[in-house]
Amino acid sequence: MILVLLVMGCSSPAVDFAHQADALGFTSTVVRGTSFDHVVFRQHGPRGRRVHVYLDGDGTPWLGGLPARDPTPRRPLALALMARDPAPSLYVGRPCYHGLATTAGCNGVLWTSARYSDTVVESMAAAVRRIAASEAIADIMWFGYSGGGTLAVLLAPRFPESRAVITVAANLDTDAWTDRARVPPLKDSLNPARQPPLPDHIVQMHYAGGRDDVVPVDVVRRGVTGAGRLVVMPRYDHVCCWETTWTTILDELEQSMSRARSSDG
Repeated sequence: MILVLLVMGCSSPAVDFAHQADALGFTSTVVRGTSFDHVVFRQHGPRGRRVHVYLDGDGTPWLGGLPARDPTPRRPLALALMARDPAPSLYVGRPCYHGLATTAGCNGVLWTSARYSDTVVESMAAAVRRIAASEAIADIMWFGYSGGGTLAVLLAPRFPESRAVITVAANLDTDAWTDRARVPPLKDSLNPARQPPLPDHIVQMHYAGGRDDVVPVDVVRRGVTGAGRLVVMPRYDHVCCWETTWTTILDELEQSMSRARSSDG
């Protein structure tokens, strides 16, 4: 189906994304959330009781001043990061993304002003709960890029299995982000900076690019709460060069997890 659409010139962001996932060797399934379906991509290979959950950016909420017909990310950085992760991993899509924008209940509000709403977060949580229950998952590590980092911080406290949250270039204070960008506030969304701090047992590492003009360091810093740690990469921007350093970030996470276990013991 993907190849047919490409040949016909009817490619869409959702089709292009699925094509890239297939090229990386990922499989896809559709998992029910609350009243929405979610497309989930995963790596081949063994599954374990620990899983890394990847959440991508906002994609294209608006196009030509109107809600986009297909908000699916056109440059799926989170998918590329997951491809560099040897651990059992899932990429969990948002409601109405990945070709589902015309399904029941979907409307442009869900990927514009309500992109981080309780409706969106709870449906994603329900989908992950189904997977966790069916696979007896005991430990969840959340990885979020850009707006996916916003969602990671909102999702983590809803799971007793959460062990870590790692965000990259994430708009952790959405009010500060919209103010700086001079765009309307996300009035139907939750703001991580206004939520209770994550429990101390959840390791938090928040990465920001010193040259990021999309989500500046100060926006990330304002949303780092509790025991969270901010790491600024001076030469990085919103896209460059997170792929090249991803294995190092994964190693740093393992070291932080090891220190956390030692202090608990």
